[in-house]
Amino acid sequence: MHVATVIGNVWATRKDATLEGLRLLVVRPFTTDGRESAETMIAADPIGAGIGERVLVVHGRAARHAIGKGHDVGFQTAIAGIIDRMDLDDGRRIGGHVDGDEA
Repeated sequence: MHVATVIGNVWATRKDATLEGLRLLVVRPFTTDGRESAETMIAADPIGAGIGERVLVVHGRAARHAIGKGHDVGFQTAIAGIIDRMDLDDGRRIGGHVDGDEA
């Protein structure tokens, strides 16, 4: 499982039939050191996350379960939750949106 920030949408006119009706988002893993990760992932979004929101991203069986199609889906990365807030052990409070972080 990853914490990530939604940074974009993916538009695909041609895709596997099992992905019809699913939104695909570009997400970037969250790093606690404040640096942007160079890595990005594409995640199916069955819950309606938006640009800038922090989300929980799951993989494999958990992703297929979150998408709701069991093994009958051609995708293994999905958004399973939208984060409201994270309180880190160093005292930082991380908001659910990139604009909501506190020192």
